[in-house]
Amino acid sequence: MHSRAIFGLFGSLFIGGLLAPTSSEGAAPVEGFLKDHCIQCHNEEKAKGDLRLDNLKPQFDEREMLTVWQHVLEKMETGEMPPKSKPRPPAQEVRKAADWIAEQVKVVSAKLRETEGRVVLRRLNRNEYENTVRDLLGVEVKLRELLPQDAAAAGFDNVGDALHTSSFLLAKYLEAAEEALNQAIVNRPEQKSATKRVTLNDAYQVRSSKESVFRKQDDGSVVMFSSSKWVGATLFYMDQRGRYRFRMQVRGVQSAGKPVTFEVQSGGGGMGGPKSRLAGYFDAPADKARVIEFEDRLEPRTSIFILPYALPNAQTVSKTGQEAWTGPGLQVDWVEMEGPLHESWPPPSHVRLFGDLKQGPFPGYNMRDRVEVISDKPEADARRLLGAFARRAFRRKVDAEELEPFVALVLKRLGGGTTFEQAMRAGFAGIMTSPEFLFLREEPGRLDAFALASRLSYFLWSSMPDDELLDLAEKKKLGDAMTLHAQVERMLKDKKAVAFTENFTGQWLAMRDLDFTEPSARLYPEFDDMLRASMLREVQLFFDELLKNDLSIVNFLASDFTMLNGRLAKHYGVPDVDGWEFQRVKLPADSHRGGLLTMAGVLKVTANGTNTSPVTRGAWVLDRILGTPPKPPPPSAGTIEPDIRGATTIREQLAKHRSVESCASCHVSIDPPGFALENFDVIGGWREYYRTTGNGKPVMTDGRRQPYLEGKPVDAGDVTPDGKRFKNIDEYKALLLEEKDKFARGLATKLAIYATGGLLEATDLREINGIVERTQAKGLGFRRLIHELVQSDLFQTK
Repeated sequence: MHSRAIFGLFGSLFIGGLLAPTSSEGAAPVEGFLKDHCIQCHNEEKAKGDLRLDNLKPQFDEREMLTVWQHVLEKMETGEMPPKSKPRPPAQEVRKAADWIAEQVKVVSAKLRETEGRVVLRRLNRNEYENTVRDLLGVEVKLRELLPQDAAAAGFDNVGDALHTSSFLLAKYLEAAEEALNQAIVNRPEQKSATKRVTLNDAYQVRSSKESVFRKQDDGSVVMFSSSKWVGATLFYMDQRGRYRFRMQVRGVQSAGKPVTFEVQSGGGGMGGPKSRLAGYFDAPADKARVIEFEDRLEPRTSIFILPYALPNAQTVSKTGQEAWTGPGLQVDWVEMEGPLHESWPPPSHVRLFGDLKQGPFPGYNMRDRVEVISDKPEADARRLLGAFARRAFRRKVDAEELEPFVALVLKRLGGGTTFEQAMRAGFAGIMTSPEFLFLREEPGRLDAFALASRLSYFLWSSMPDDELLDLAEKKKLGDAMTLHAQVERMLKDKKAVAFTENFTGQWLAMRDLDFTEPSARLYPEFDDMLRASMLREVQLFFDELLKNDLSIVNFLASDFTMLNGRLAKHYGVPDVDGWEFQRVKLPADSHRGGLLTMAGVLKVTANGTNTSPVTRGAWVLDRILGTPPKPPPPSAGTIEPDIRGATTIREQLAKHRSVESCASCHVSIDPPGFALENFDVIGGWREYYRTTGNGKPVMTDGRRQPYLEGKPVDAGDVTPDGKRFKNIDEYKALLLEEKDKFARGLATKLAIYATGGLLEATDLREINGIVERTQAKGLGFRRLIHELVQSDLFQTK
């Protein structure tokens, strides 16, 4: 294996392998171009960006020279060089020079790719592993937490260059495989499913409460008036692990025609047992019954818990008494549990492994209730079952020679007195820890049909190909353009495509870091868990809306709509949206929202828990939105700590920082997009002034004094590197729209890295440009961009 990191876009480029000498014939025009337009800045005395061109040789057989030529080509292709502030050479002259460089680099790159390809051998990351085991065995098991955190390259944790392997990791894979097999194989008689319905009258919290926050109705229903009192349906404590279906009939009362939102947590309740987790937020319609239904996998001795949202605390209600209380409440008529749920017995996960083989009593001591799979023809059954399993696990056809080590493992266990099932478990675990399962095998050149099926499925599903993809691959039909287009459409409509939305936005937009910081309760008392959950859903649903309807990717920069629920609409100041349920909302004409940059989730992950930094946000915009990440700061750059006392603004602090020449060269690009976002606080709320803990004026909201003070006013204006001034985020977004081509290239580049698991080289930028041009010709639709990427040589070759 080899490793590389792209120079310029993603750091410094290093290419390992055989570099064939390239002729310098015809290099004179390029030498003249560099002399006229580049060397005056990139010489021994100035060497901007540590790049010297005065000693550059017109040959590519030296690794150091190739690296520099790659860098030069990338800067010319993206239009960054020569800089716009300098006299621009004729476009024809730039094109001629770039073409010559590209041709020389292409020759060397072609030789490398003949033997190595662009994408290095890569293993499944934690998410891909868990999803693959789910689809391989047909059972949902939380395995990612058993595995160590994956490293990332270019912002993505599915890039082969960063996915290292160790003996410790292999041991954890074996542990995960054994846990998955334990969940998939049944060793007990059939579990009978049951349905039980109860009211909350007998819930412990209702019976033991000394405060008047619950109104008990004659029909057994209970009205909850406080958001500080959970009610657990502990009459449903599970005695068996499994999947359960819950239903509850609810309604909002005294809520002035608006829904009452409530939260359900599941999986907690046992002493020393697992912690509960969010099952979801739901809306109870005003004065109208609604049946809520959801399913979840629960462990023994756990249950579900219900809590209304945004109702008063218990003490407030108790002062009035629940009978006289006129505020809104959540009425729960009944709660019903059904489970454990089984489609059939043995469950599909068991059948996938052992087919129709029968089970018999386990011969072990004190195991009278345990049953195990038995076989009259153990060797023949082992070959048959392992062969079918390996074909799915390896995501391709498997010949007898490849299968033999796993058969030998089973036979050795059988010869040592192990039962048939236990021997087969060892064989299955061996396949699940094999490199053919853990790694995506791709040969240099054009991908074969099975490799293409895997690349497509791990792009859109973060999981293994399904039977339809594998069948098309086996019939060698997947390489047909129309068939591939149809499969992309099918896969994007499948529920497994949620993995693409979650994993790509989670890394491209850093939404995985949403919980990395906790906003200061003193500065941002309005922040709560529902707002946090709403932030994430807005980004994901907006992404899905563009993808589903093939809307222009320009909407990522600026849009006249977004996806809102009541909590987020209140945060944004958008009227007439209530409850938890999200809907597409046209933004008011005077709204500053619209596009990714003004979404609360994006604004939160680009800030810390107390204040914002134009440097952090500006660098994020350059990297994630414009695809031009700034260089790392020099060791002597120092840091800027936010002044939450309010004595100085961040602009005043940065002014001193930018006065240093070595800092100013980078900050001229970084700071403008960061300042454009200064009207948005740590949690994405709009602000005209900074919140402080000192040196400010008192703040009153809804008649209540806030724990923070009004500090200095916000100034969100600045000037771009090419001299364009803007006053606020609205004007800055207008400038971004003028650079939508740069954004399109940046997004296509991010998608290509994520889709292929490989870093890009400067020579790949031309193919990226071709993908963008073909997409642009058809309206820059997001779904179209996906199709053009999948149909490209960049996607279909190693």
